[in-house]
Amino acid sequence: MQPRVWAPDAGRVDLVLPSTGARVPLSPDDDGWWSGDTDLPHGTDYAFALDDGPPLPDPRSAWQPDGVHGPSRVLDTDAFAWTDQGWAGLDVRGRVLYELHVGTFTPEGTLDAAAAALPDLVSLGVDVVELMPVAPFDGPRGWGYDGVGLYAVHEPYGGPAALARFVDVAHGLGLAVCLDVVHNHLGPSGNYTGSFGPYATDAHHTPWGSAINLDQPGSSVVRRWIVDSALRWLRDFHVDALRLDAVHELRDDSGRHVLAQLSDEVADLSATLGRPLSLVAETDLNDVVSVAPTHVGGWGVTGQWADDVHHALHALVTGERHGYYVDFGAAPTLRQAFTGVFVHAGTYSTFRGRTWGRPVPSGTDGHRFVVCAQNHDQVGNRALGDRPSERLDADTLAAEAALLLLSPFTPMLFQGEEWGTRTPFQFFTSFPDPDLGRAVSEGRRGEFGGHGWTELYGGPVDVPDPQDEATFRRSVLDRAEREAPGHARLLAWYRELVALRRSVPDLGSGDLAVTDLEWDGPDEADGPWHGVLVLHRGAARVVVNLTAEERSASLPAGAPLDVAAAWGSARVEPGAEPRVVLGPGATVALVPASADA
Repeated sequence: MQPRVWAPDAGRVDLVLPSTGARVPLSPDDDGWWSGDTDLPHGTDYAFALDDGPPLPDPRSAWQPDGVHGPSRVLDTDAFAWTDQGWAGLDVRGRVLYELHVGTFTPEGTLDAAAAALPDLVSLGVDVVELMPVAPFDGPRGWGYDGVGLYAVHEPYGGPAALARFVDVAHGLGLAVCLDVVHNHLGPSGNYTGSFGPYATDAHHTPWGSAINLDQPGSSVVRRWIVDSALRWLRDFHVDALRLDAVHELRDDSGRHVLAQLSDEVADLSATLGRPLSLVAETDLNDVVSVAPTHVGGWGVTGQWADDVHHALHALVTGERHGYYVDFGAAPTLRQAFTGVFVHAGTYSTFRGRTWGRPVPSGTDGHRFVVCAQNHDQVGNRALGDRPSERLDADTLAAEAALLLLSPFTPMLFQGEEWGTRTPFQFFTSFPDPDLGRAVSEGRRGEFGGHGWTELYGGPVDVPDPQDEATFRRSVLDRAEREAPGHARLLAWYRELVALRRSVPDLGSGDLAVTDLEWDGPDEADGPWHGVLVLHRGAARVVVNLTAEERSASLPAGAPLDVAAAWGSARVEPGAEPRVVLGPGATVALVPASADA
């Protein structure tokens, strides 16, 4: 590698070689870039010094073995010994996704240990494993959303070579890999980009402060910095998809949104590589502009998260109405989510205090929307990081799983959900700077002083200290739970549902036009909703009895349905007016008698 760095306002830039202490002057060009002829082989440590200042890591550093404040290290990705030459890839739409956090998925907390556990996901029926961010951040422990390097891999996870090994193992098992990447901000410690150039701008602001510079002077280089990093994961690390964090905070008033630029370049790379590449956006806008093609003014991504589906389902089964759940929890709201995706689709949002969203156009593929019953946000951003299994019984967890996995969307599971883990997923950090650590701890306590948490938990909330290592330790999955009878039963149920989704076309379809929801019970409830739900999926039905009594639901006449999977007791009573009878808390999937289930 030959050194090259963008520093448009610097009067002098030196390449610093820590092994010898040498400083080699670089030469400027007319575009603010500085470069040199020194050849830096794989494994060489280096840094840049601006105007005789201290050595700083490369903004495009591929390897930070000594942490975010240390020198960069040259990485030759051609040296990876890949064995996945036969991997054809897959499109994420309609697949079963599985989100995991490398540091807590196994006791070891490394990519190699996570790779060793991937056969469990294959057994479950997962198609795509989604890694929470692996970019370097300050300290050994964290969620990864405070990363400061778009091109590198957190060293405690094993560094870049470990990520390559993980992807290679996954592909060998038939699993695609989606990497969560954060382009909307950089973390508060170890971010030296501002010393090099206008990577941020005060023309826009985000919840983290100044926005990434996407439309002001110098933005063309910053946009390339983002797009090139994304292409690199897909090309050099063989990653199949990227989950794009909070894209509504990519403030871009230019003539072409950076996501449209990224989508078009990823499409070109996909054509070059001959395998599908996917982009999935997390967006709070309730607007399909994200998945609309770029040639009609959209952003062109493959899919987007749809949080309203989670909120509608979670609020209905738990009875929670605090915070952003205030407009959710009613049976008609769940129907709107399952048939129209967005609950707020040009309607008033009480939580936001304004009209929000737009309707999903007719004919939109439901597989464009990634939905969940749990994810890192919906669990970890609770005051105690508690799982639904803390409040819901096994019957309700099973019902929730069936509605999620047999929905017309792209379902995503969160680590341990499949066996009903009781392990929390709490917010944790490990900033070495005591002042920053103290500010994070105090901020977390202040954030959860309201939002109805006291009422929900039945008393004052002792918010776990993010900086306390015990908070992290509590969040490490207890994989031994899977063998316990109750957990093992739920795990078997998840496997059965995933298999049904794959084998029965109606249950795997993304056609929203043949999806509907009926209910026998109240429209609304003050707490958890009780009644019978019937989810129509083409000719198939998913029937859920959320009561402690035997209940029944009518079935269409003239098209016999068989029980394909049942949690609890269930039977079909044929006749002129066929019905399905469910025992207390039972859930059943019914498919046409001729279907191969």
